[in-house]
Formats: sequence, structure tokens, C-alpha cells
Amino acid sequence: MQDSAPAFRLILLRHARSGWALPGQRDFDRTLDETGYAEAELIAQSAADHGISPDLILCSTAMRCRQTAEPFRRTLGEDIDIRYVDQLYAGPAGVYTDLVEAHADQSSLMLIGHNPMIEDVFRHFLGEQQSASALANGYPPAGLAVIDFPAHSAVGRISAAALSKLLLPEPGEVARR
Repeated sequence: MQDSAPAFRLILLRHARSGWALPGQRDFDRTLDETGYAEAELIAQSAADHGISPDLILCSTAMRCRQTAEPFRRTLGEDIDIRYVDQLYAGPAGVYTDLVEAHADQSSLMLIGHNPMIEDVFRHFLGEQQSASALANGYPPAGLAVIDFPAHSAVGRISAAALSKLLLPEPGEVARR
């Protein structure tokens, strides 16, 4: 845990659990299931309890991501800046890292998106060893990682990062690791 505020804080949130697509329903329109709604509420409250409040939230336009973002609006306040980005739905991890680089002038940024892209971004900024040690079984639905960067580096490159918090949904509660 850091003593001073990071130069940049990246918060990665994978959407909460969703149901399977219904016959004729597009993947894009899949909604959270009952467990997913509970996870989204719990992770938003846990983030607020830990003082995690991003300057900007970039969220996939897919229904399950928008539903995961909504508890953050209620918990952190109606004035939270949430922007919906189509490219976070189907774009590769490179789209996610490009968005991080483009918004590194903020003090904090949250991305709400999908796997495998969220996990790929997690590994990209933390490296394989730190990533594997933190999430040996992969990036779970409604998992929230707070990655702190001690300094900004040259344009287009963010400096080395450290995992500062990892909030994971657990049955009946959200556990802090």
C-alpha cells in the first residue's frame, strides 16, 4: 500500500455475472443475472467504502456493463462522469490500453468491460508474475482491481505499476485481498 497519492490510478472492473443469451437475443443485449445484480451492488459499495472514486468511468455499451456501472452512479453520486464507449464491447485489449494511455492525464480512470480484455490489460500493466500471483484463477466477474502508477512517463507510455487493491465478490459479501 502506498503512502502518497499515485500520479495515475487505473481501476479495472469486469462486468458482473450475466445470464446466457435467450433464443434470438444478441450477446450485446445479455443482462446481469440475479447474482450479477447483487455483485454489482456489493462491488460499488465496497469501492465507495475504500474511497475508490474515479474521475472518469469508461464503460462498454453492452447491457451487462451498463448495468454493472449503474450502482456506481447511485453509490458515488449522480455527477460521476460515466461515458459509454462502443469499442470496449468488441475491441481487442489494445483498444483498452489505448484508452488508458489517452486518459492518463486524469488522476484516476475506471474501465468497465469484458474478458479476456480486462484480464489482458491487467497483465499488460502488472506483468505476468504479479498478475498470476494476484489472480491465479483468472479475472472473475465483478472483480475490481486498483492499479497505481507512481509517475507519468513519456507521452504514449505509462510508467511501471503496482496493484494497490483487489476487490472480489464473494457469496454474501465482497472480500478484500
